[in-house]
Amino acid sequence: MSAVIHASDQPTTPPPRFIGSEVYRHSSYGGWHPLRVPRVSTVMDMTRALGWLPTGQFIISPRAKAAALTSYHTPEYLAELQKAEATQAVSDETRARYALGTPSNPVYPEMFRRPATAAGASLLAGELLARGGVIYSPGGGTHHGMPDRANGFCYLNDAVLAIQSLRHFGATRIAYVDIDAHHPDGVEHAFAHDPETLLVSVHEQNRWPRTGVLTDCGAGQVFNLPVPAGMHDDDMALIRDHVILPVVAAFRPDAIILQCGADAVTEDPQSRLALSNNALWAIVAALRTMAPRYLVLGGGGYNPWSVGRAWAGVWATLAGAEIPDVLPQQAQDILAALQWDGPIRRHYPQPHWTSTLRDAPRHGTINDDLRARVTAMTERLRVWV
Repeated sequence: MSAVIHASDQPTTPPPRFIGSEVYRHSSYGGWHPLRVPRVSTVMDMTRALGWLPTGQFIISPRAKAAALTSYHTPEYLAELQKAEATQAVSDETRARYALGTPSNPVYPEMFRRPATAAGASLLAGELLARGGVIYSPGGGTHHGMPDRANGFCYLNDAVLAIQSLRHFGATRIAYVDIDAHHPDGVEHAFAHDPETLLVSVHEQNRWPRTGVLTDCGAGQVFNLPVPAGMHDDDMALIRDHVILPVVAAFRPDAIILQCGADAVTEDPQSRLALSNNALWAIVAALRTMAPRYLVLGGGGYNPWSVGRAWAGVWATLAGAEIPDVLPQQAQDILAALQWDGPIRRHYPQPHWTSTLRDAPRHGTINDDLRARVTAMTERLRVWV
């Protein structure tokens, strides 16, 4: 007699889950650093105010212990990072060897605890996604960290650790897509020659770290697309439909990580790109159905209003929430309370930064140079497949 399988016996995919932590709320790299602004705490507050984050879908991020980080980072570097946090000082030798205590990677009170929390979220995400699902970790996306040194505001590389964790818990072919304005040099360093990891990066050309040129392809599964300043929504739509989605589809991943840095939007001070947040959300939505495991990370984003709005909209996209034309008063109050003080002056928000979540689309004529690069990438994809 054949067994009867009831619908209730079928494995179910859990609803999207959000991993966050209060460590980000009062943590700052210093009063002059680009990462002095609140980001993850704003997203947590906004999504709760809008009713999009039920308690059951929120997970408090664990903090990774140093031993769990040695799959990528060296014990010597981790020891120096912890020592720098404990003493709030570094020697000249440590600064030169490990890039700690530099203008980019300053000494600050949570300089190990904060990145270890992002790393803990990425490690946990790999385990939680073993049976499939969607996880959002806006505190993640520190894609510049190197095995034995800090790099580009990144003391650890949680994106690398996420790939390793997904693989440990059963994923075999992992696609890593990065739409931050800056090239993910740390992730490429780790996986450029791994045939089971696809790396796709869209980043501003001639922008630090000035890696990821069009011809860099690693073992063949690295697709770098540097884009010119001024890239707008129509440019990104072309890239999405002719590069990102076809490359990911051809790779046939069983897990996708999207690093969704918000520094490519027009208002961000750390790039010269001109996207609206709609362009980010369209990529978040398009990749969701292309693999059973989906992890979305944060990354860059240095205007507190634009990054908070963009990343709140990422969660809305993942959770299937409707974005209102005008935010309710509680959400507006959260955005209005943000401060962006610089070493020279205080920045003040434009009216729509506090009253809406969705930007107006930013259209334009497709850049000829960009079109040529997309055509070249499309030809490479044809040969690659």
